[in-house]
Amino acid sequence: LKEENASLRSKINKLQIFSETQADKLRKLERKLEENKIKEEKEAQDLEAMVQHVEQNLQLMTKRAVKAENNATKLKQENALLQVQLKNYKTENEALRSGQSASLAAVKQNADLALRNLLTVLTNSRSSIKQLVSGAESLQLVADLLKSIDRISEVSEDGQ
Repeated sequence: LKEENASLRSKINKLQIFSETQADKLRKLERKLEENKIKEEKEAQDLEAMVQHVEQNLQLMTKRAVKAENNATKLKQENALLQVQLKNYKTENEALRSGQSASLAAVKQNADLALRNLLTVLTNSRSSIKQLVSGAESLQLVADLLKSIDRISEVSEDGQ
């Protein structure tokens, strides 16, 4: 009976030691699980902040593109007006050559003014077109970034 009690006590001690090691492992795993939860929450917050930043940039670029488009439309209208003026000046120039009204100097001055206006419109149009192209490239970059964010979140979900 004493031997059996000693054997049982030995088994109890072994079971207590085993139980303590299992409890330690459990506590370590719980800590690791909590750390992983915190890490995942931080990553989710970082990703959300990045998405918000990208959305703000997209809105800003959209505003710039709209402004550039409006500017281009305005410049096209101005260009059309200047072309009408140029046509009128050419008609007036032809009339002067055939011996009618105003002097050649006035026609030359009007033609020079029309030329300067056309060059100004041309310069402004080029600038607006460059802005439109730049805005389109920026929008493409944002679209590519948003696609990659979707891929990152798909990989994260698959990785779990």
